[in-house]
Amino acid sequence: METNALTPAVLQSLRKKQPHPVVSLSMPTHRREPDNAQDAVRLRNLVTEAGRRIDACTEDGGPLPREVRAGLHAQLDRAHAAVDLRYSLDGLVIFASADEYQTWELPREVPERVVISDSYLTRNLVAARARATPYWVLVVAANRATLWHGTQATVREHTGNSFPVTPDEVQTDVEREERIGDTASTFQDEETRRFFRDVDSALAAVLAATPRPLYVVGLAPALSLLEDVGTATRHAAGKVITGGLVNGPAPELHKELEPSLRESRERTAERTAERLDAARGRRTFAAGLDEVWESVREGRVALVAVEENFQRTVRVKEGHLVPVDPQETEPAADGETVREDIVDELVELALDTGAEVVFVRDGTLADHDRIAADLRY
Repeated sequence: METNALTPAVLQSLRKKQPHPVVSLSMPTHRREPDNAQDAVRLRNLVTEAGRRIDACTEDGGPLPREVRAGLHAQLDRAHAAVDLRYSLDGLVIFASADEYQTWELPREVPERVVISDSYLTRNLVAARARATPYWVLVVAANRATLWHGTQATVREHTGNSFPVTPDEVQTDVEREERIGDTASTFQDEETRRFFRDVDSALAAVLAATPRPLYVVGLAPALSLLEDVGTATRHAAGKVITGGLVNGPAPELHKELEPSLRESRERTAERTAERLDAARGRRTFAAGLDEVWESVREGRVALVAVEENFQRTVRVKEGHLVPVDPQETEPAADGETVREDIVDELVELALDTGAEVVFVRDGTLADHDRIAADLRY
């Protein structure tokens, strides 16, 4: 699965406490040769390491029940066999319980690790999804509406939640032409209006369950009718006035969307800069990883701005973050822990406390150690 599939319901399910230990495995992967040649070896070694930890794992002071150990081994092996590294992105996460497994392909690098706990380690998924800035795309025509989920790089059709939507009885173009005349009048036809109300209702339900920015694509009369008969598209982040894309193809749809996506990113960057300037004036501003981390942990952050490719390995010492070389092999001292994915952890915690997280171009926050925040107080 890709990060577009990480809905609030899926995330809630992943975070549930499990009756028996579960495995979270993560590793960086590579999209192209020759770098991807190492991925198969690294994955095999990680699966082997996970197997050793499963055998050494305890529960209630004793070894794991045999059926739980066997189930974890079996599901991990199935997950390993299911991964096709020829189509890797930048990171891979595998979750395995005694009953099932999931594999997630992420568009950003994640640390190499194996964690056995009573719930899955979701921070890398949450941060990757936030960085990908997911959005919805509704494409409408007079007799069909499709919904697509997108990121900065791709769009893919979303099926389910009543999509794609079509009228109960779709007449042929010739029949419609004979009955209602020219194409423009199609969007004044009561049957079409009723169909568009169905589209609006289906879209509203999706947005309520999984809020994301919305872009709408279609001919001007279609988009006007959608706003006239419903409310779901009235505050869309962007509109693309064009026809013929209700069935894609995805690359062409993304190409048409790109100017609107770029404008939206620019508007977001401008608003973020203005908001951080205002925070400095109010003295509700935090900057630098350690200061923002402390504010996030206290639940004081309203907005976090992070440069897109910011990652840092740190030691946690007496409640503060001390940057370290990610290649450092010296073990942590007593009372210290090393966090390879501290930025992802910060992003997940900020989102959990209701903060807005915005990713900006590298270099934008160079004067603030690449991360800054607007505080609630």
